[in-house]
Amino acid sequence: MQPDIMFKQQSPIQPNTLYAELMAHAAGLPNDELFAQMISSQMSGVGALPPGLGLNEKDFSTLLARHFPRVTLAIRNIGNLADPRALERDDVLALLLEHRAYNNMSEQWMAEIVTTACMASDHLWQDLGLRSRDYLSRLMTENFPSLAAKNEHDMKWKKFLYKQLCEREGINACRAPTCEYCADYLTCFGPEE
Repeated sequence: MQPDIMFKQQSPIQPNTLYAELMAHAAGLPNDELFAQMISSQMSGVGALPPGLGLNEKDFSTLLARHFPRVTLAIRNIGNLADPRALERDDVLALLLEHRAYNNMSEQWMAEIVTTACMASDHLWQDLGLRSRDYLSRLMTENFPSLAAKNEHDMKWKKFLYKQLCEREGINACRAPTCEYCADYLTCFGPEE
């Protein structure tokens, strides 16, 4: 069976064009829209995700086939490079997987993709190539609901994830007894724009 549409990652693609095509062929599953945003952003050079969104080639191909049947994406170089932050990656991934919803198999891929984006240096929603922080909040709520519920003060997600890891290790990074009085309050809780 031939795909309806095929994109090759040779030069940047307009994100809205690829996003529209992906959504036109979406399977109607949870995470379709989020994956479409990430894939279209990555293939157009937006965000920090590598080709394949940080997944191995087999998992990325399976994700595409499951969420966007009849769309073929030819991507370049999904390689396994030595990762100097492997232990940190393992900790972030374990935290996410511990809180997954167990509603569908894409939660595993989502955990791996979010972990990859956590290694970049911008706001997590931007590193993922999402259109706004609201989409990241939706991603966290739908895929990792018990973890999302802990973010009751709407802390920025990357900071929140690392705060959870620090708390596991008994490290209290906030110098004040409560966040409301911390000198870094606006850095952690202010708008992400």
